[in-house]
Amino acid sequence: MTQSLQLRWDYGTAYDFFQSLTVLHQPARFGVRGAWTAGMRARLTPNARRILKQGQHVIHTPVHWLYTLPAPKDARAALTALGQIPPRKRLEILSFRNDDPPPRVAATLLQVADRGTWGDEDLVVVRDYVRTHRHHESARVTTDGRATGILDTWAQAGTFGEGYLAALHNYHEVFFAEEEERIAPALRTALSRAQALAARLSLPDLLEELSQGIRVEEPRLHGELTFAPSYWITPLMLLTAVAPARYICLFGARPAGASLIPGETVPDTLLRALKALSDPTRLKILRYVAHTPLTPTELARKLRLRTPTVMHHLHALRLAGLVQVMIAPGADDERKRYALRPHASAEVGSMLAAYLKEGGVDDQ
Repeated sequence: MTQSLQLRWDYGTAYDFFQSLTVLHQPARFGVRGAWTAGMRARLTPNARRILKQGQHVIHTPVHWLYTLPAPKDARAALTALGQIPPRKRLEILSFRNDDPPPRVAATLLQVADRGTWGDEDLVVVRDYVRTHRHHESARVTTDGRATGILDTWAQAGTFGEGYLAALHNYHEVFFAEEEERIAPALRTALSRAQALAARLSLPDLLEELSQGIRVEEPRLHGELTFAPSYWITPLMLLTAVAPARYICLFGARPAGASLIPGETVPDTLLRALKALSDPTRLKILRYVAHTPLTPTELARKLRLRTPTVMHHLHALRLAGLVQVMIAPGADDERKRYALRPHASAEVGSMLAAYLKEGGVDDQ
């Protein structure tokens, strides 16, 4: 571990309180069954469903704000803290972090909130921002659609802030209060394991282990890096700056033999791996990257497919834990290199054998 980087540790179910909302609204990105997430959203009141869906335009997992909360960082504590913020300020506090959005965009959004309306000049600024930033919403949503959704929300910042808090209370009541009890033991176990790994691994090795496959070559971080476990983000990772020279990393805490869906007996890792291996294009990708790391563009040429199509397949393989992603400094999505994750095929076979062995008549 470099001496210029101090590791910190954090724990709190509040991270999953917000991360779970992202998963429920973007199930395909996390490899979760859409029918189940639709059923979960149906538990909410109609107004809560509308407000939480609207909030996905502008609020994802506000790790920069949750990071500042005192212990215990559970959902109820987050709701209490949010309730102490004036409704008009809630949107700003939850969505602005460490110069994102850029100053010009932030100033535009605040002016829209002050005016309660937006115009063509505002649309140009926000549309340009949307075009240059990654968004994981449905491809059916156009750039203009995303931009107008953001502006509409900011034009009613006070009303939205009030409704958003009420919607979060509803979500906590109908689902997350019970979910919190289920995931807490796994979060504590994952945190203890990560701390033990940090004592013996270099930063690149630690990030790769906790992210289940992301290899960051020469991490250019200095200051403080805080790790916090998240059940719902598994197997992905969220690494972001929360302040100058201060970073936080949410890493997956869901055990390999567990499922995100309560009561489901088929482990997520096994199900995703079998689905990924059932596709002939993905099998070809695995054969190629088993011999040498390749970028999506290089794979696209070999497969005679469009690069976005290859990246879709690579994401499925990443969710299944079958590929390793190697990120060089300054690399964008199309220049990341992918390789077969060591022992991945053997692990799938072992998981399948263990699942079949453990099954019994009680599962019927």
